[in-house]
Amino acid sequence: MSEAIIKVEHLNKQFIVDKKPIQVLKDINLEVQKGEFITIVGHSGCGKSTLLKIICGLVGYEDGVVERNGHKVEGPGPMCGMVFQDHRLLPWLKIKDNVGFGLKDLTKKEKEETVQQHIDLVGLHGFENSYPSQLSGGMSQRASIARGLANNPSILLLDEPFGALDALTRIQMQKEILRIQKEQGTTMVMVTHDIDEAIVLGNRIVVMSARPGEIKDIIKVSTAARQRNSADFSYVKKRIYEYLFEDSEQDAETDYVI
Repeated sequence: MSEAIIKVEHLNKQFIVDKKPIQVLKDINLEVQKGEFITIVGHSGCGKSTLLKIICGLVGYEDGVVERNGHKVEGPGPMCGMVFQDHRLLPWLKIKDNVGFGLKDLTKKEKEETVQQHIDLVGLHGFENSYPSQLSGGMSQRASIARGLANNPSILLLDEPFGALDALTRIQMQKEILRIQKEQGTTMVMVTHDIDEAIVLGNRIVVMSARPGEIKDIIKVSTAARQRNSADFSYVKKRIYEYLFEDSEQDAETDYVI
């Protein structure tokens, strides 16, 4: 078995909302192996994005253990990139400058070569000197993925990165991210609300309960199950929906998005 590149043990997380504690995550235990593609699904507000941000080091935690590459997570680091639903490109910078924005300790030539390599990787050759406003939504997300990969991170976290795209563009981006993951060997963890997407992309699917978010199951996805028209795909999809509908009648006093 490959080594665990992400390890989460007995993680609990609370936020204070209106002076009241709201438990977001409850006893999360998860190991992600090097080179895996993990997808996470669950109801809105169950803490999926919070879990991703804790792994990245953007959100702190007090109760539990979270490690990347065998070291306790104490903040963001260059070996862990993150891509959000909105591309967050800087509108006043050209695409090549956005992709290279976080690159440090490189000569000018090394930086230019690294930027061009990743622009080519995501299929944006010819758009290096364009501005974000001149790109479509799918192209902007390609640029965001290129920026996330430019530092050569061992881990790339993706928080609903294709959620705002139209259906056809979304399917194309799913194919692209699988190609990139295969070529680069990067460990990827993606939060998504799209069950089909979770099955097509994930080696394993983490299914979370409604808030407080707990891991209800981790489903291993076979190669056959990743084919949308297969019986195995339908079986996995039905299984995930059964888990999610178990939670659908639970009352939530306030629908905080966290």
